[in-house]
Amino acid sequence: MQLLKYSIMVLIGSISYGTLSTMMKFGFMDGHSSGELVGSQYLLGWLIISVLFLFSFKYKVPWKSVGLLMITGMMSTFVGKAYAVSVSELPASIAVVFLFQFTWIGVLIESFLNKRRPDKNKLIAIFVLFIGTLLAGAIFGQPLSALSLKGVSFGLLSALLFALYMFCNSQFAVGESSMKRLFFIATGAMLTAVFTTNPVTLVTNLVQTNLWYYGLLLGTLGVLVPFFFFSVSLPKVGVGLGTILCAAELPSAMVVSVIFLNEQVTSLQWFGMCLIIFGIALPEGIKHLPQFLPGRKKALHENRTGF
Repeated sequence: MQLLKYSIMVLIGSISYGTLSTMMKFGFMDGHSSGELVGSQYLLGWLIISVLFLFSFKYKVPWKSVGLLMITGMMSTFVGKAYAVSVSELPASIAVVFLFQFTWIGVLIESFLNKRRPDKNKLIAIFVLFIGTLLAGAIFGQPLSALSLKGVSFGLLSALLFALYMFCNSQFAVGESSMKRLFFIATGAMLTAVFTTNPVTLVTNLVQTNLWYYGLLLGTLGVLVPFFFFSVSLPKVGVGLGTILCAAELPSAMVVSVIFLNEQVTSLQWFGMCLIIFGIALPEGIKHLPQFLPGRKKALHENRTGF
């Protein structure tokens, strides 16, 4: 039951992340830049989290943990900035497909750090993910020239950074309380966002335009909700299962873009989505499935013990 609870938390955080591409599209339509949207997202999100942290009355944290958690937050901001550029160049439903390549990139990072080749199931999964990405991105339905090289490049960069963010979140300062982890990850993200844009222009636009509206939405769904649920759940479920559960981000992004942006998604693209989800589940899903099926787990145990 504990694993199920933490798995649901990862799902909620992933679904929340999936809404960001559509909200950013609306922000671009209103004349805001990617830097302004990401800056307002992390600034307002940090302000909300700071109020919650203030009333937790648990402030003492080792400096080493503070530094590691702020590095984790920096990774998140760089993901947001790279992804925002990708969304500005590509349809939202396609930009998220490139972001979603963090799954197989995470497998490669894990393999490099463990100094061990990925197992057969993971290699097959990488192949399935690649085919699914081509289908979901409608690569076969349009010339390659129709895709912006800049959008694709920044989409893949956001995938690499997101894989690193998930690794850091699951490994750094896991002994600290969830509220402490949440606050310092958000602080690192906010400082990076503010100092990589013009802070004076950012604050001015927040006050004088409707940027505050997008910042509040992005800060809630792109900082508060996912940061909270990931900081609590990723250290519990681990990178492997966490990567699988983050599959919820992709269908979430596609459904929201179809509903609010009227983007056209073909049956071939939906089939590609299914392949991607299958590819993600392949290397780890079977291993973790018995933990969600108590009856099946018991039967396997009885077969092994002979009772």
